[in-house]
Amino acid sequence: MNIILLRPEDWLDASTVELRDRRHGHIRDVLKSPVGASLRVGEIGGDRGFGIVTLAGDTATQLTVTLSQQAPSRHTFDIALALPRPKMLRRVFRTVAEMGVAHLHLIHSARVEKSFWQTPLLQPERIAAALHAGLERSGDTIAPQVHLHRFFKPFIEDRAPTLLQGRLGWIAHQTAAEPISRSGGPALIMLGPEGGFVPFELALAQSAGFSEGHLGGRTLSVDTAVTAALSQALG
Repeated sequence: MNIILLRPEDWLDASTVELRDRRHGHIRDVLKSPVGASLRVGEIGGDRGFGIVTLAGDTATQLTVTLSQQAPSRHTFDIALALPRPKMLRRVFRTVAEMGVAHLHLIHSARVEKSFWQTPLLQPERIAAALHAGLERSGDTIAPQVHLHRFFKPFIEDRAPTLLQGRLGWIAHQTAAEPISRSGGPALIMLGPEGGFVPFELALAQSAGFSEGHLGGRTLSVDTAVTAALSQALG
């Protein structure tokens, strides 16, 4: 935990927070912070700064907080990802939060099992918990916005034209002639499921303005592909 994330319910007054959950346990048992210690803190969705420990009790930690630093800038790429299996999805949530992605679009495709959409990990509180774990690692405070699209064709035909305004669109395909690394600016990157997009999906995406691009010659797991795509243009 490289930053203590603060929630609205933590505040006792304009400058004091009290923590009684796992964050208190982390400060007490892992950081072993005494009264007077300075900790990196940040308000979820807001600024970052420092908290001075004013109470280091058995059941609660109190901090006097000063927030004067903005959150890091957002990544130049957004991601549209064919919904992966739940075990992989948790890693993806943490990765996009760590790397400062502003928007993650989870989409259906022909090779996505319909049962994946029933995973408890797509419940809002579970999404938030996974994203916040990524924020805590990276020292960020602004979580990606996660959008769920259960049908591929409406996403491409109805949403993509708006999402592509003012930026490039890439759909990852291993045999593409051009690498995604040539994008050189803001982009929306579409990444397929295990086995990739089917020909119909590739053609439909291209008709909506996406260009095929590759991430190298190797077959990558979904979570590795997300990291590889974002690494083409760090924001």
